[in-house]
Order: sequence, then C-alpha cells, then structure tokens
Amino acid sequence: MAEPLRIALAGLGTVGTGVIRLIETNQAMIAARAGRPIEIVAVTARERGRDRGVDLSPYAWVDDMQAMAERDDVDVVVELVGGSDGPALTLARAALDAGKGFVTANKAMVAHHGMELAELAAIKKAPLAFEAAVAGGIPVVKGLREGTAANALNRIYGILNGTCNYVLSEMEQTGADFDEMLCAAQDKGYAEADPAFDIEGVDAAHKLAILAAIGFGTRIDFEAVRTEGITQVRASDIAQADALGYVVRLVGIATLENGDGECRLLQRVRPCLVPFRHPLAAVTGPTNAVVAEGDFSGRLLFQGAGAGDKPTASAVVADLIEIARGQSGAPFSVPVSSLQSCAEADPGDRVGRDYIRFTVADRPGVLAEITAAMRDAGVSIESLIQRGRAAEGGDVQVAMVTHEGPERCVSEALALLEGSESLTAAPLVMPILKD
Repeated sequence: MAEPLRIALAGLGTVGTGVIRLIETNQAMIAARAGRPIEIVAVTARERGRDRGVDLSPYAWVDDMQAMAERDDVDVVVELVGGSDGPALTLARAALDAGKGFVTANKAMVAHHGMELAELAAIKKAPLAFEAAVAGGIPVVKGLREGTAANALNRIYGILNGTCNYVLSEMEQTGADFDEMLCAAQDKGYAEADPAFDIEGVDAAHKLAILAAIGFGTRIDFEAVRTEGITQVRASDIAQADALGYVVRLVGIATLENGDGECRLLQRVRPCLVPFRHPLAAVTGPTNAVVAEGDFSGRLLFQGAGAGDKPTASAVVADLIEIARGQSGAPFSVPVSSLQSCAEADPGDRVGRDYIRFTVADRPGVLAEITAAMRDAGVSIESLIQRGRAAEGGDVQVAMVTHEGPERCVSEALALLEGSESLTAAPLVMPILKD
C-alpha cells in the first residue's frame, strides 16, 4: 500500500474529536477506500490538559498552531477552529503557501476569503476542500461540483440552518411563540448561547454564497447576499400559513440570470411560505436540505443532518479520502481563474406571490388605508384575513396574500405606508415558494 497521508488537526472540539474517533474506528476501511492509510501525526487546541474523551498520546502536540504548516511530516492541515479571520485564516494561508493540502469546516472563512484561498491553492497546486463547511454530513458540495457537472444550474435553494428549522418546525407543532422555542433549542444544544448568527440568517447566508459559487461557477459574493432572519415570525403567522396550506421555513435562494452579455446573481435568505406538497415542507427539526435544479437532471434534493460531530466529521474525512486518492479538483467546480464575476440582480424583478402581515391599531379606516396603498402600487390582493378583534386600545394583525406580481410593487406599497400611525409595527413579508 502507498505511503500514508499524514494530517495535522487544529481544533479539538466536538468535530475535531469526532474526526479522531472516525479515523480510529474505520481505519482499515478508510485505507482501503483511499488507497493508502490516513494518519494523524499532530494536533493542537486552545487547552492542552482538558479531557476530550479521546486518547491524544499517539499524536504530537503542537503549542503554536501556525507551526503545523511548517512540519515536514504533515501533508494536509485540517482546520476546525472557526472564525472568518484570525488564527484560522492565518493557518489556511500558511498551509497552502507551503504547498500542503487544507481541509476546513469553516463556512465563514470560505464565504469571506474563499476566492483568495482558491487562488493560492491553484498557484501552489495544493488541494483545498471544505465539504464540511456546508450542511454537515450532506455531500452537497461534491454533489453540485461533480454530480451536476454536466448540467446548467439556474436555481439553488434550501434549508441551510438547523437552529432556525428546529425553532420554526417546533412552533408549527406546539403553537408556541418564537422566544419560547428558541430557549428550547438552546436547552437541547441546537442553538448557541448567542444565537444571532443563526436566527438572523448569517450562517445560512455563508452557506448560500458558497453553494452559489460551486453550482453556478461564479465568484463568491457574500456581501451581496440579502439576509432576513426569523425573529419577527410569530405563532400567528405559522397558524395562518397552515390554514392557507403552507409551512414557514427559513430558505436561502440563489438564482442566476444570463442575458445581454452579462450574468446577474440574486442571493436571498429569508423566511418563506412553503407549500405542503413541496419537499422542503417535510424537512423538520435540526435538518438541512438543498434543492438544485439542472437543465437535464431536473430537481435534485440533498437532505440530512446539517451539523453535529459525527456528520461533520464524516464530511471532513471524505475530503481527506479524496485528497489521498489524488482526485481533488477545483474547489469551486472550475479553475478559479474561470469563475465569473456577476452583477447583483435587482430583487424588484422577482415575480411571485407574497404573504404580508400587518400589526395595526384596531380602528376604522385601517384596512382602507392598507388596500389603497396596495392599489396605488399595483399590488393585486388575492385574500385578506383579519381574525377577531383586539382588546380595547390593543393591536390586531391583518394578513394578506398577493397575486403574482413584481416584488418592487410590494416594496412601493410598503413605502407608501411607512410612517402611518395605523401601523404599530413593521410589516412582515414572506415570499410564497413556488412548487
């Protein structure tokens, strides 16, 4: 058998220790599939003495994480530290500059610096892999990069954050409101103590930017991802969606338009109404799912555990096996020099139906004011729902579903209502996902 692939592992949290357990448990099978053994030679973490439930004595301990990139006995550096900048990025640059392979689960770093790292990897002819950075154990990066390689994709979308999906699907099941279900997610370990990156949609935006680049062959443009979280979704919205035949999910959607000699890319993360019959409607709990639509393959669905030590470790080791085989290709489907730079598409051009919820003062004339604004902006109303009345001096919720039309018309209607004393809170707009 060929010489082993020797790796240095930075980061010994749940994923890092999961990688050690996986390599130790399936060592023989991994060697057979990789064509050579995969051996850990060095490890590092912030605290050396902490009990992590794995035996670290067979491996060299490195106090200075950056020194891993300089070791002669290391072929690939695995980074599981996290953070878009700082030590993780410094290690990535050093490893690739030294001509070593680099494997990471760091979605934020890839979303912010993926182009730079891919260019360095190309110059140094070093493999760069990040399957674990998107959707945990789901092989969606390889699925898009290789499985759909013969297809032109124009739409990639999905449920990309398990925390949000757990909160929304539990609100759906229990009727509880957002704050209660977020606390439940934290108690069960599905949400961080500071859940802002998850519930504000940033985590999903990182993943969407990476998937768009891989699927469309475009340069990553994370700053162009328009992001809305789920903090404004209420139990009443969930119940109203159910009555209309929908569930509420946080969905990342990327679409590519080609015309007039240039490409335009629209990337959005926002809560959407998903029809009961759509495959994403059945995705509940801390699960991820990605849909890709190819011109020959049709609709493809990738679904599974989006996080956790075992699924993420599985994705990390899958990348190592690919590198051991010598089969790692361009990280973003095509050589980095061939990736397209796309202009941001105008979101106002999106044509579709929307659910709009208003929180208003319970007094005469409010509905007339709202419907007049919709009329003046050219928004056609399919249905208008107001259930019950508020207590004296209280607020009431009014929901509507629009007919299909340009998004800019809805934006113009809301601009006409801005500052109205009838509205006691900002309206919530959720697009209705097409079948």
